[in-house]
Amino acid sequence: MLTEDPDVAEQGITVLRKERGLVLYGEVESPHRREEILRRVAERFPDVPITSDIGVIRTQAPTQVEELP
Repeated sequence: MLTEDPDVAEQGITVLRKERGLVLYGEVESPHRREEILRRVAERFPDVPITSDIGVIRTQAPTQVEELP
């Protein structure tokens, strides 16, 4: 569902069915994208509890210069 939806097209999310609901794992590039994924999954499975373990990765350029020893 997440891969085939042209507005989401997210391949990096794993969905596991547990006894108490669904658990989503992975990383996305923004909090907005994470919320959109959770919203769509909740719409598709309205009576199933959803737990998110989706992290947000930094996609902007670093703001500091890295100093190597």
